[in-house]
Amino acid sequence: MGQKVRTLIVATSRKTQGGITTVLNEHESSAYWAKYECVWIETHINKQFIHKLWYVTKALLKYLFIVYKYKIVHIHTSEPPSALRKLPFTFIAKLFNKKVIIHLHSFSPDTTVNSKWGFLYRIHSACADKVILLSQQAQKEFCGTNIPLEKSAIIYNPCSAKPLNRGISQEKIILYAGALNSRKGYKDLIEAFATIATRHPEWRVVLAGSGEMEQAQEIARNCGIDSQIELPGWITGEEKDALFSKASIFCLPSYAEGFPMAVLDAWGYSLPVITTPVGGLPDVLVDGENALVFTPGDTKTLAAHIDLLITNEELRRRIADNSHTLATTKFSMSAISNDIEHLYQNLLNQ
Repeated sequence: MGQKVRTLIVATSRKTQGGITTVLNEHESSAYWAKYECVWIETHINKQFIHKLWYVTKALLKYLFIVYKYKIVHIHTSEPPSALRKLPFTFIAKLFNKKVIIHLHSFSPDTTVNSKWGFLYRIHSACADKVILLSQQAQKEFCGTNIPLEKSAIIYNPCSAKPLNRGISQEKIILYAGALNSRKGYKDLIEAFATIATRHPEWRVVLAGSGEMEQAQEIARNCGIDSQIELPGWITGEEKDALFSKASIFCLPSYAEGFPMAVLDAWGYSLPVITTPVGGLPDVLVDGENALVFTPGDTKTLAAHIDLLITNEELRRRIADNSHTLATTKFSMSAISNDIEHLYQNLLNQ
């Protein structure tokens, strides 16, 4: 590569709970991160407003003092509060004539580029040398008047594939991982499972995430299945590894996503997935082969899919094997790292 190239990564804190942090934790161990001497500037933390303001102010001051040393500024953003918070970082990078990459993790054009906040994304795009989107579907939805197609690039989120170990004793667990809110569809999972729970009393649903935990408990009680619903809260590290390793089925009944890291995690653990064709998932989903797919809100079909995977061990195994293939090829960190390194080099050669 010749002359040393250094890169600033502008994104949320390592301490936040969410997809961007999960993505960057994977990126931090990649080949491109070391080769381009990436430094992570943390701009946001999940605390009260005054703490958030102080956190981003400190990040901006640090950024001002060091940005001149770097050739590439790679900014990860998503919904309007994030886009607004990152705007000074984009302006400063442009002022210093850096190569600017905007990495857009938003789950819907309706809440971002096509909303009243669309001007934020137009400004970011005007300043950017390249805008990274998470899927072909995202490119279709976001590009046009807001983001010029020629400025866009598709780079998937990565997943970390775990070694296949058929000796692990899996338990009769249907796992959900993510925030407990209406967009993620956790209520649909509880209600769908309730319709088949009496046929499978040994099975349980584990809802791993923070958010509407009391509401989830109340729905489970009203459905008469509170003894088969577990709510461990947000899980990370060894606890996450243990839970994903012993689960038998993964379900994400989401209504909107960018490219859901929870599904990628499930593929990394070779879990058979039941999910909805939202965000970037239609790029790769093959119903009955690498997942079972249903329309958001269709709890009847969701219940039938759960019942099918519970009773058909051969199907579970086949979908799990195909999950492992996705995790070790298209969504491997080495493949994503190569894509980013190629993008970086092309920008530097311009």
